[in-house]
Amino acid sequence: MPPTVLHRLERLPATRSIWRLVVLLSIGGAFEFYDLILTGYASPGLIRSGIFHKGPGGIFGMTDQGTFAAITFLGLFLGTLLLGFAADRFGRRAIFTFSLLWYAVATAIMAAQHSAAAVDLWRFIAGVGIGVELVTIDSYISELVPASVRGRAFALNQAVQFCAVPVVAFLAWKLVPRDPLGIAGWRWLVLIPALGAAVVWWIRRRVPESPRWLVEHGRSAEAERIVSRLEQQVERDLQRRGASLPPAPDILRPATGDPCPPAARLGVFAEIFGPAYRGRTVMLVALNFFQSIGYYGFNNWVPALIASRGIGLVQSLHYSFVIAIAFPLSPLLFLLFSDRIERKWQIVIAAAAVSGTGLAFAAQSQPALLILFGLLLTISTNLLSYSYHAYQAELFPTRIRARAVGFVYSFSRISTVLSSFAIAFLLERAGAGAVFAFIAGAMLMVVVAVAPFGPRTRNQPLEAISR
Repeated sequence: MPPTVLHRLERLPATRSIWRLVVLLSIGGAFEFYDLILTGYASPGLIRSGIFHKGPGGIFGMTDQGTFAAITFLGLFLGTLLLGFAADRFGRRAIFTFSLLWYAVATAIMAAQHSAAAVDLWRFIAGVGIGVELVTIDSYISELVPASVRGRAFALNQAVQFCAVPVVAFLAWKLVPRDPLGIAGWRWLVLIPALGAAVVWWIRRRVPESPRWLVEHGRSAEAERIVSRLEQQVERDLQRRGASLPPAPDILRPATGDPCPPAARLGVFAEIFGPAYRGRTVMLVALNFFQSIGYYGFNNWVPALIASRGIGLVQSLHYSFVIAIAFPLSPLLFLLFSDRIERKWQIVIAAAAVSGTGLAFAAQSQPALLILFGLLLTISTNLLSYSYHAYQAELFPTRIRARAVGFVYSFSRISTVLSSFAIAFLLERAGAGAVFAFIAGAMLMVVVAVAPFGPRTRNQPLEAISR
C-alpha cells in the first residue's frame, strides 16, 4: 500500500468527523442487531397467534422456537461463509448497501406469512443478508479509524447497534400480547426493522468507500480524494479546538522494502490457511464457535429462560425489557478501557464473567435477583461481543479481511444453529440450570483458545498486525 494513504489515515485524530462515520455505519448495523435479537421476542407472539406451537413440533422434533432460531442462524451461516468474499471483491460500501436492502425486503415479506414453514423460509432468506452485512461493517470500521482508537470505535459501534435491543424488548412487551388495528403484535414487531430500506441511501451518501480497499484494488486516485476530504473535515474539527493535524507517524512499509503494487496484493481465500494466518484462523474458528453458545444462548432465549422460572408471558417480556436496557449502555463503559487493555485479555475476562454470572442467573427465582444477574450477564456478553468483533477484524490484511472474517464468523452461526436445538432440549428436559452449565463449558473453551494463542493487537496499525 502506498505509505502516503496509510500514514495519512493513521495520523487522523478521533474528532467529530471520524466518530460520525462510525455512528453512521453503526446505524445500519442497528437494524441487523434488531433482527438478531428478534428471535426470542417474536416467538411468544407466533405461539400466541397459533403459528408456532408449544412443545416439540418443529423439525427434528424440536420446538418451533428452536427451529426458528436455528433457521435464522443457518441463513447467517451461509451469508457469512459464502458471501463474505463480496465485500473484498465489490467494496465495503456497495455490499453494506445491498445487504441492508436485501434484509429489509425479506423481513417485510416474512411479516405477512401465516404458516411456520413460510415464516422460517423468509427468516432464512433475511438471515443471509444479515450475515454479510455484519462482516462488512466490521471490516469497514477497522479500516477507517486509526489504530489508537480502534477499540473505542468498536465499543461505540456496539453501543449504537445495541440501542436496537431495548427497542425490540419494549416493543415486544407492548405489542406481542396485543393485536393493534387487528393485526397480530408480532407482525408489527417484525415489520419495523424493514424501515431500514428508507434510510439506507441516506447513510450511503454520507459514508465513503474504504481507502484501504480502494488502494488494494488499484484505485489510488479515489483513495487519495477520500483521505483528502477526511483530512479537511478533521482539520476543521481541530481548528475549533485551536489544534492542527499531527505529522504522519513513521509506520509500515512492506518488510521487503518493496512498495508492492496494488494489483499484486489482491487476495484469495486459500491465503487464510497459509503459514502466515493458519494459526489465527484456527484460533478464531474456535472462538467464534464457542462464544456464540454463551452470547445467543442467553440473549435469544431471555423471555423463555425467565418464563422457566415460573414467570408469566407479560411479566417475562417486562423483565426482559429491563435487562435489555443494559445493551446500549454497557459498551459506553467499555470506552474507558477498550484501547488500554489487550483485546485478547478482554475476551478472556468476558468469557469468565459470562460463565459466572450465567450460573448465578440460573439459580435465581426472585424477580429482583433475576433482573440483577440478567443485567450482569448482559454486560458480560456485550463485552465478549464487542471485543471479539474488534479482534477478528484486526488479524488479517485488507485484501482478504472480509472473506477471512466471514469464514471464521460463519462458525458462530453454525454453532448457534446446533446450540439452538441443544438449548431447546436442555430447557425443556432439564431447566435453566442445565442450559447455563452448557454455556459455562463453552466459555471455558473460549479461554483455552484465546489466552495462549491470540496475538497482541493494541495500538498497532492493521498492516503491522497482519504482516
